[in-house]
Amino acid sequence: MIPITSFDNRHVALFGLGGSGMSTARALNAGGCRVTCWDDNAERVQQAAAGGLQTEDLKQADWSAFSALILSPGVPLTHPVPHWTVDKASDAGIEVIGDIELFCRERRHLCPDAPLIAITGTNGKSTTTALVAHLLNTLGFDTQMGGNIGVPVLDLEPPATGRCYVIECSSYQIDLAPTLDPSIGIHMNLSPDHLDRHGTLEHYASIKERLVAGSKLAIVGVDDRLSAMMADRLELAHKPVVRIAGERELPDGVYAYHGQIYEALDGTQREVASLSGINSLRGDHNGQNAAAAYSALKALNVGQADISEALKSFPGLHHRMEVIARHGRVLFINDSKATNSDAAARALSSFERIYWIAGGREKEGGIQALDEYFPRIAKAYLIGEAADDFAATLDGHVDYEISGTVEEAVKSANRDVASDGAPEIAVLLSPAGASFDQFANFELRGKAFTEAVMALNRDKTSEEVA
Repeated sequence: MIPITSFDNRHVALFGLGGSGMSTARALNAGGCRVTCWDDNAERVQQAAAGGLQTEDLKQADWSAFSALILSPGVPLTHPVPHWTVDKASDAGIEVIGDIELFCRERRHLCPDAPLIAITGTNGKSTTTALVAHLLNTLGFDTQMGGNIGVPVLDLEPPATGRCYVIECSSYQIDLAPTLDPSIGIHMNLSPDHLDRHGTLEHYASIKERLVAGSKLAIVGVDDRLSAMMADRLELAHKPVVRIAGERELPDGVYAYHGQIYEALDGTQREVASLSGINSLRGDHNGQNAAAAYSALKALNVGQADISEALKSFPGLHHRMEVIARHGRVLFINDSKATNSDAAARALSSFERIYWIAGGREKEGGIQALDEYFPRIAKAYLIGEAADDFAATLDGHVDYEISGTVEEAVKSANRDVASDGAPEIAVLLSPAGASFDQFANFELRGKAFTEAVMALNRDKTSEEVA
């Protein structure tokens, strides 16, 4: 835990008692702050009180007593309308911040030289975060990874000399971190997402840009137009910028091309690493992720050969292009984290022959933007709420069936691949939709896929024994 001493002897309101909210309340208490907690979920309030936290209905509280509102990132700050606690804080004239902001203040107070690598982007940020942390750990660095991935940031070890922090930041977290100041800020890409919480794509983009604008070194993916413009603005503001790409060559920067990583300077390119044979880093999108990680490690003065060697042992990220099993020519891939069409496109572009499991709760635009990948899809198996709408888009272009559930989709795909003679086949769960119609989160959806694939192994073993 990181005790938050910057609010010692002060009184704050905290709203949102999920995982990060509970972590934040404990960290504030440990640093000498008085915290009054609340949540719209009565069960969470009861659990917090049972855990020794002070709870009070903030609708009835005296807001003049509070120094700040600590808001969980899942609570609306601006759109579609500000949460009622935000209005209360505004009326009281106090700041509204989140756990990433508290971490940044504590880091500046305790050890401002502790490297902070903060990573954002619509897609790829989790894999890049895990990859950077893996490289640092493999090369012997004292590394702490958390934020929007796995461990709440305030549950990490306190800042100390030589300790590196690799923190994934969602747009919600950045919005609540006005003084976010990474040593190295990485922005991967931009596509429409979370617009219900940010109003417009332009506002969403501006929030993402804050992370790299506040960093000492900005690493920016330029495969999409909005992010390329972001890099140009940072350069015009005399900010050190490294451009990265996974889909095209760059005259200056770091890019991936045909499974190789190149570093370019003034139009001169040199190969610095190979991704050949690393299944966890397959595809152009993972090339961009690797380019980002290489650039971050180089900025920490790690040698090229060491980075290249450490890349080979990256196990990948759970639920993102995760190889669950291989049955002869058939790979079973769990890409449950692909909750929008842009993320699914990255998986679809990585295989030539695909039996695609897709669906869930549809996001704006559905899967119409994926039409360039339809020739790669041998058949689609549609699940969840989006099944009918996805079927309408695929009709006349891709063979499909409505499977309903992940389990049925896996069984049907396994049946159909038996007659396919392609040299390599992917049974790919890459839903292009949110999980909330059938699962509490994408992790549980990925777990259901994994269990269904493992059941195929058990069935096959039983048949062989019989």
